[in-house]
Amino acid sequence: MNHYLDTNRANWNDRASAHATRVGGLGYDIQRYIDDPALLSDVARFDRERLGDIAGLRAVHLQCHIGTDTLSLARLGARVTGLDFSPVAVAEARALVRDASAGSGAGTDIRAGTVDFLESDVYDAASVLEPASFDLVYTGIGALCWLPRIDTWAQVVARLLKPGGRLFIREGHPILWTMDETESDDLHLRFSYFEQAEPLEWDDDSSYVATDRPLTATKTYEWNHGLGEIVTALLDAGLVLTMLVEHDSVPWEALPGQMVQRPDGEYALGARAGVAPLSYTIQAVKPA
Repeated sequence: MNHYLDTNRANWNDRASAHATRVGGLGYDIQRYIDDPALLSDVARFDRERLGDIAGLRAVHLQCHIGTDTLSLARLGARVTGLDFSPVAVAEARALVRDASAGSGAGTDIRAGTVDFLESDVYDAASVLEPASFDLVYTGIGALCWLPRIDTWAQVVARLLKPGGRLFIREGHPILWTMDETESDDLHLRFSYFEQAEPLEWDDDSSYVATDRPLTATKTYEWNHGLGEIVTALLDAGLVLTMLVEHDSVPWEALPGQMVQRPDGEYALGARAGVAPLSYTIQAVKPA
């Protein structure tokens, strides 16, 4: 298992530096967050109403990558800790928050929120952070597919939440992860919908956003988790499901040649519009 983890970490170290470029139109185009102090990430903005008022909440953003969603939560008033297993991603996230705060004289203060970052594997989060101390555990899109066991993740979430606290996650739908993105003539279900012991192995020098160079650490390992497996894992961890919304769009062109971009930046199926869910939002609460 360490081989899978180390290989994925090398890939995400490589991606983090490419995604954090300040060249406009490449990577996450992060200069926008520095130039516009009110800007929210596409992921955070999509679920803004479902997320509700988070001002003053203590939040942890698991698998935070370079911190654009983390910064967005802080701009909504939360006190946020971003956690990621990539040291390069953590360094880039700190740099983003530092530069986004420059000129305000507030250090790392973003409006009413404060941001810090911690390097750790997500499975170790409840060991490096204070258990039962968070009002909100947040996870953005494209995170769960890197985890071999969804039940272990759910137990970590439950340990981090204080009584009455909640998990909020938007993620790519497991039906999407079964589709072969290299086939552009139609939807092709090729990969397992359900969690498997052995991962899918990929070797690709590109990323899901445009970059100014190919990746050099190209191998990755991924696991799918069925929606029922995810919900059951949360229930088994003692959480109460309070929201499950399936969406017909995702924030990137997941199936090239088969998607149309909407005015809000989301991508939806074109000719096959509405035939499959592409992402979902879940909220679950730890009983008081």
